[in-house]
Amino acid sequence: MIATIQSCGLMGIDGYIVTVEVDTGNGMPAFDVVGLPDAAVKESRERVRAAMKNCGLPFPLKHVTVNLAPANIRKEGPIYDLPICVGMLVCCEQVSQQSTEHTMFLGELSLTGELRPVMGALPMVMAAQAAGIQNVILPAANALEAAVVSGVHVHPANNLTEIIRHLRGEAPIPRFTVDTAQLFARGNQYPIDFADVKGQENVKRALEVAAAGGHNCLLIGPPGSGKTMLAQRLPTILPNLSFGEALEVTKIHSIAGTLPPDTPLLATRPFRSPHHTISAMGLAGGGRIPKPGEISLAHHGVLFLDELPEFSKDVLEVMRQPLENGVVTIARVGATLSYPCNTMLIAAMNPCKCGYYGDPNHTCTCSEAQIQQYLGRISGPLLDRIDLHVEVSPVAFSDLSKRGDSEPSAAIKERVDRARAIQQARFADTEGVYANAQMNERQMEQFCALGKQEQNILKMAFDRLGLSARAHNRILKVARTIADLAGAEHIGTEHLAEAIQYRSLDRKFWR
Repeated sequence: MIATIQSCGLMGIDGYIVTVEVDTGNGMPAFDVVGLPDAAVKESRERVRAAMKNCGLPFPLKHVTVNLAPANIRKEGPIYDLPICVGMLVCCEQVSQQSTEHTMFLGELSLTGELRPVMGALPMVMAAQAAGIQNVILPAANALEAAVVSGVHVHPANNLTEIIRHLRGEAPIPRFTVDTAQLFARGNQYPIDFADVKGQENVKRALEVAAAGGHNCLLIGPPGSGKTMLAQRLPTILPNLSFGEALEVTKIHSIAGTLPPDTPLLATRPFRSPHHTISAMGLAGGGRIPKPGEISLAHHGVLFLDELPEFSKDVLEVMRQPLENGVVTIARVGATLSYPCNTMLIAAMNPCKCGYYGDPNHTCTCSEAQIQQYLGRISGPLLDRIDLHVEVSPVAFSDLSKRGDSEPSAAIKERVDRARAIQQARFADTEGVYANAQMNERQMEQFCALGKQEQNILKMAFDRLGLSARAHNRILKVARTIADLAGAEHIGTEHLAEAIQYRSLDRKFWR
């Protein structure tokens, strides 16, 4: 007898339908799994055998063959335990084939028949929705995450016995639903605020510009000046995630296994801050079957690299192409996958090894060669991809002792939201472009046109600062964002001058 059960696999951030075919035939008792299974899938044989035995179910003493189709794609993980087991139950006539139609089965089995959670439940349920599959049976621990997808009936189960009774019609498992609007309302809250930051008005302004246009930003200053504190508060002024963006972010975190169990939908923009000892694979993603790295986990959010020169050269250089294209492509023998990484890079660094080069209150103990060696760890091409270079000065005592809160994040966010609304209207007819930082050359010609006076100012800056063509374009994009914040239709001299001064620091330190 042959049983056919629907399940799912993962390819990048998307799921694809896997048909689990179970055949029991005459011959010596055996249990073979074919269809390019990895070691974890092959081990399903023992888990399924023990789970059926411990649940009091008969195991056929026949030659059992399990095929995972399509057979040309490698399958990985214990996710196929449950569909294989259900297929065995159909072959043993414990449940009918008809009861499993229009249903996808996902889950890992313990030896006692309990269902354990799996990674990537959200993209797999989305694949079921796209394929027209009406029902999904999966572990109860994945119910919140899966129920976010509309149009699919999610039935969470705790063990194999519950599933059998459901398929027999004895005790149907009720459909699990979740209020996505309530999840969104609960998610758009932060425990930190820009009101906590004393002074540093110039840095707050730069981060406001960065948030309004989706620009990358580099903070340079001595230790204790508040670089990390400021960067951590950047998500509080970014626009709220749309539902589509939230699904994209949640899919990536679900696949990576970093989705909190009580947060089925990530409603706040991610903030990732990896340690400087991270490897290039950990940042960009990789593995035998590539998994997303930190730059993809920060998709639609912020990737914060503190102590930027302390990161290895390979790690820093691997970011260059993803920052430019918004996609990281990982090629391996087994697969070539692309993960989105439309992220804002916020980096912080000291101006030298001791941290006090250029600080009026402390004496730098580094030699000129040591300073240039330290700064030389940041390559010119990487600096070119960072739109704003901001000097963070030490906080004055008068600012620290000042009573009352500074401007709150909510007030800054209002201005950012107004600027983003202008950009959304501007790029309404362009797919994949939501902010000024994503403009291509043709869009820049249309939306960043300069008058004669502005052209003369930009030419003077281009010649004196020795800017590259990429830096020239990024100045125009930042100037467009500053004009949007001011509600101006055209880029003026004041907008251009502010954008240029955000590119001058690399000539102060990197001589």
